[in-house]
Amino acid sequence: MKALHILVALALCGISSMAIADNCPAALDFEFKKLASKERVNLCQAYQGKVVLVVNTASKCGYTYQYEGLEAIYEKYKDKGLVVVGFPSNDFAGQEPGNESKIATFCKLTYGVNFPMFEKSHVRGADANPLFKHLTYAAGKAPGWNFHKYLINRDGQVVDNFSSRVEPESSEMIQALERLIF
Repeated sequence: MKALHILVALALCGISSMAIADNCPAALDFEFKKLASKERVNLCQAYQGKVVLVVNTASKCGYTYQYEGLEAIYEKYKDKGLVVVGFPSNDFAGQEPGNESKIATFCKLTYGVNFPMFEKSHVRGADANPLFKHLTYAAGKAPGWNFHKYLINRDGQVVDNFSSRVEPESSEMIQALERLIF
C-alpha cells in the first residue's frame, strides 16, 4: 500500500515509475521467472531497499539440508527487511536434475520453503544467468558449489559472499546479516 501511495505521489509530480527503475542498483537490475510459474519478478521493484541473500540451490546435494536454515533466517528476519532468494542450478555434478515443478514441490514439501525461488538456470561460466554474472564480478568469486551465498546490502551493493560450507544459521552468517539489517 505504501508503494502505491509513493507511485501516485510521483505521478502527480510528473515522475514516472520508469524514473524509479533508472535508480535501480546494478545488483538488482534483473527480471526472472518465479520457479514453476510464468510470473516474472523485477528484482529491483520487489527487493530494492532490502537486504538480499542470493543462493544457488540443488535438491540432491550434500548441502541441501541448508534449505531449512535458509527458511529459518528468512522467517526470522523478513519483517526486518531480509529476503532470501534461491536459484536452482544443475551446474555442479548434476545435483539439480528435476524440472521446475519437481524442484518447487520438493522445496515446499521437504523443507517448507516459502522464500522466493526463481527459474532453474546456470550460475557459473559463460551461460550463467545475468544476476550471477554480476554477483561473480562484484564479489570477485564465482560459486564453487551448490549453496554459495551472496549478500547484497540495502543500497544494492554486493558486500559479501559465503562458500557452501558456511551454514545459514552460523554465527558468521548471522553476524553479517544483522550488521546490515539493524
